[in-house]
This record gives sequence, structure tokens and C-alpha cells, in this order.
Amino acid sequence: MDLSLTELQQLLQNQAREFLDAELPKARVLEIDESEKGFDADLWQKISELGWPAMVIPEEYGGSGNSWTDLGVVYEVLGQYACPSPHLSSSVICAQLILNAANDEQKHSILPGIASGEQIYAFAYTEASYGWAPSNVTLSAKSNGDGYVLNGTKLFVHDANVADKLIVAARTEISSNSEDGIGLFIVDANDAGVSIRTQTGWIGPKVAEVIINNVKVNSSDVLGSPGNAWPAIETAMDCGTAMLNLYMAGGTQRVYEMARDYSQERMAFGVPIGTFQRVQDHVIDALNAADAGKWTGFEAASYLDEGIPDYKNAISLSKSVVSDGFPLACDASHHVHAGIGADLNYGLTQYTKRARTLQHYLGDSIYHRKRMASLLIKK
Repeated sequence: MDLSLTELQQLLQNQAREFLDAELPKARVLEIDESEKGFDADLWQKISELGWPAMVIPEEYGGSGNSWTDLGVVYEVLGQYACPSPHLSSSVICAQLILNAANDEQKHSILPGIASGEQIYAFAYTEASYGWAPSNVTLSAKSNGDGYVLNGTKLFVHDANVADKLIVAARTEISSNSEDGIGLFIVDANDAGVSIRTQTGWIGPKVAEVIINNVKVNSSDVLGSPGNAWPAIETAMDCGTAMLNLYMAGGTQRVYEMARDYSQERMAFGVPIGTFQRVQDHVIDALNAADAGKWTGFEAASYLDEGIPDYKNAISLSKSVVSDGFPLACDASHHVHAGIGADLNYGLTQYTKRARTLQHYLGDSIYHRKRMASLLIKK
């Protein structure tokens, strides 16, 4: 498989690097991360003006219809700069939920706003029993007249605190097959029955607790057939995971470069510390993690583009690699940097926080290894 970049992809890569070089120095990343919302409206507007939110949305719905590898090239650079944005939540996962579950009227009504960046959507899936399997969805959706009433709590919802709308996964019925009885419901984030609280801790991207109390959802805001949403959810999560993998691979590449460069600059006993074997071991560990993340990530994106049936396995393989590799590379880079690496202004911690949060997002390595085993058994 040829994973070299096309001319268009090289242009996208260069554009992304030039833009983020100018707009996102490490001091600004720290400033955004430490802000109340973890969101910079001006940065998001400029990202939207570049057309990135529209990339994998079809042209008929206001998008530009790019390939997953095209967007993956951009995501790798976003990861290298630890770029904070709601792009993955809104323009990838929620856009794919709508494309795979909604009717044509809903697609024409909703997707242009997402493609332009004017509307931000967040996917409310995980709950107290944190996990990405269908059995983890328990939030209640009860039929009521021409709609549904939702009750329950979602936890660790990425970008909910800056979203205009939420797409909530809720259970319409209990079934012996956990994949059955799950629906997708569009909820206004400002609804009186919705309470959103940003969760605190040593995290990178902001996550939130979303409490939904007797929220009425009209039939026009139900995506697809109630109770049959799991195939659309799985497809959207696969697409989101494929892009997250390349974001994490980009971050892994950057922390490797930081370790390599510092090992060549820092002097001890009259020589660069990179001449010491144990330091070299840490740099090599970070390099191996970066290479593994990049190539498994682009292979999975290529499988998606080409419609290769084994794309699910490729995506899960890549996620298991980056979920282990990104934190490992951060640890290795911290070993090389010693005390300076803990200085928030230095910039390494912004990647370490993301590695710790994103290794679990959309499934950790254990979840994806189990998924690969299950997919192989079904063959």
C-alpha cells in the first residue's frame, strides 16, 4: 500500500503548518487550555475560514467532499501543535452521525451549519459506567406523544461546554441484544432541562458532565429510526477514531522531536546528554511510538477511503497503538527533559495531558484489542 502524500495532501500539510505556526505558539495553547472553556472563538473562526470543518462533509450538504486521508493529514499537524478545537466532536463524529442516521431533510438542514463552523455539535455518549460498547448506554428515552422525553446523565462529554447542540445517545428500550434499543436525539444545549458542568482535573481537552432532566425531544429532532441507531454510531465512532489516531500520532511525533532536540542541546559533564545510552533509549522509545502511530494511522485512513472491509480492524489496531504509544512517548520525553519538562510554560505538559485523556477517548487499547479479537472471530 502506497501511503505517500499526494500533491493536494502536501499542500494541506503545508497550509496547516503555516497557519498553526502563526496562530498557535505553545503559550497560546497553555492560555486556551487554562481558560474556563478551553476554547478560542477567534481560532475556531479562522479554522472554519480555512474550510477544515467542511472537509469530509459531502458537497451537496455544504462540504468539500475530501477524503479521510486528506483530513488525516490536517489532523496529524493539529496534533503536532496540540491544537484545541471542537472539530473532532462536531465536524467529524456528529457530522457522521447525521450522515449515517438522519433523513435527507435533516441532513440539508443541519450539515451546512456544521460545515461552515457556525454550529458546534457534541456527541453525548459515555455515562457513569464509562465505556464505548452499546451496553454502556442507559440514559432513558421514553416515547411521549410525537416525541421522546430524555432523563439521565452523561459524563466526560468532549466539547459539550461550547456546543450549540448535543446529539444524545439514549436507550429507547431494554433488549437482550445491547445494540438494539439505542436512539439518537438532538438536544439544544441551552434547554432549561439541560445542565452542563465542566469537569476538572489534569486533562487536556475539556470534558463535561451533562445532566438531562425531562427534556422533550420532538420527532423532527430524532435521527433515523428510534432504537436502531447503533450501526450509525459505530460508523461515526470509527471515523472519529481514525482521525483521533492521527491527532495523537502527531502529538507523539512532536514529543519525540522535543526529546531529540533537547538531548542534543542540554550539556552535562561537558557533552550533550544525548551521548548517554539511557537518554538514547528514551529518545528511541519515543521515535518508535511516533512511527508506529503515524503509519498505522494513515493505513487505517486509507482503508476507510478505499472501502476495504477490514477497516474496523485497522482503526482499532491504530487506536491500540497510539493509546499506548502517545503516553509512553510523553513519559520518555519527560525522562529526557527531567525538571524542565514539568514547567507548564515549556510546553511538554500540554501533550502529556492530552495523552492521558485521549488514550481513553473512543476506547483505550484494551477495548480495541478486544474489539479486534471479536472482529476476527466473526470472520
